[in-house]
Amino acid sequence: MTCVAVDDEPLALDLLEDNIKKISFLKLVKKCSNALEANNFLQTQNVDLIFLDIQMPGITGIQFLQGLSKNPPLVIFITAYEKYAMEGYNLDVVDYLLKPVSFERFLKAVNKAHDKFNALKVPVAVQPSQATYLFVNSEYNLVRIDFSDIAYIEGLKDYVKIFLLSAQRPVITRMSMKSLEEKLPVDQFVRVHKSFIVSLNKIASIRKGRISLLKVQIPISEHYKDNLNRFIDPKNMP
Repeated sequence: MTCVAVDDEPLALDLLEDNIKKISFLKLVKKCSNALEANNFLQTQNVDLIFLDIQMPGITGIQFLQGLSKNPPLVIFITAYEKYAMEGYNLDVVDYLLKPVSFERFLKAVNKAHDKFNALKVPVAVQPSQATYLFVNSEYNLVRIDFSDIAYIEGLKDYVKIFLLSAQRPVITRMSMKSLEEKLPVDQFVRVHKSFIVSLNKIASIRKGRISLLKVQIPISEHYKDNLNRFIDPKNMP
């Protein structure tokens, strides 16, 4: 499980990192000193679990969690304040840990998160999308994009470029990669890099961490390679 740690106390972050390193099924991908930094990271990266402090300058952990999308990552609150426990559970957090947290209590919480993470997994085969297209705003027009026409998608900060089989130029629209990824059928598209989503049936070959597609070489990042492995036996990867 990929995870993010959010706490404004450096010592608390370091302790949390040490505990995470002891758990074989956890991979810490980001440490954040405030909720805004975490929010910016989650705009471009998908994670499975967030360890979240509550009392932080600016945006509190509760406000941050309330502002996340409809399908947020799993959350474990780690705080020095017991008074927010009820509000935390109303937000459906996995667990609520009070500082200082013993490793035994930490282990119990992450095991609970791991069990919930596995229970939420649904085989890709049972999630086919019934939609066959989407509309995006591009150059002051609402443009229809057929899923079958998409070869791959490239992210550029606040914009994405959608490369189509039927057009020489990509369709450019103001949208985050994360929001576009959520609109695509999960059985037809896979994110292989923070900046690239590819159509599975347009892949020509895979070699040495790169996908060949329409004479273009697309990198596969370490963070997203498991997404591709869901569809391709990793034993067969060159």
